[in-house]
Amino acid sequence: MSAVAKKETDMGQLKITQIKSTIGTKSNQRDSLRTLGLKGIRKSVTREDNPQTRGLINVVRHLVTVEEV
Repeated sequence: MSAVAKKETDMGQLKITQIKSTIGTKSNQRDSLRTLGLKGIRKSVTREDNPQTRGLINVVRHLVTVEEV
C-alpha cells in the first residue's frame, strides 16, 4: 500500500447532524446541506474527514453539529 493510499484510509469519520432549519438561509447553504446528505432537522450522516467535507461543513457551521467517530 502506498503512503498516499494509507494516509487516505487513516482519515477518520465525522458524524454531522443538522440542528437548525434551512428556512431563510442562502441557496449555497441549502446546496451544501444537500451535498452532505442532510435532509432535515435531527438527521445525521457519517462522512469521511477530508478537506472537501470540511469545506462544506464550514459553509453551514451554524446549522450543524460535528462529532468525530
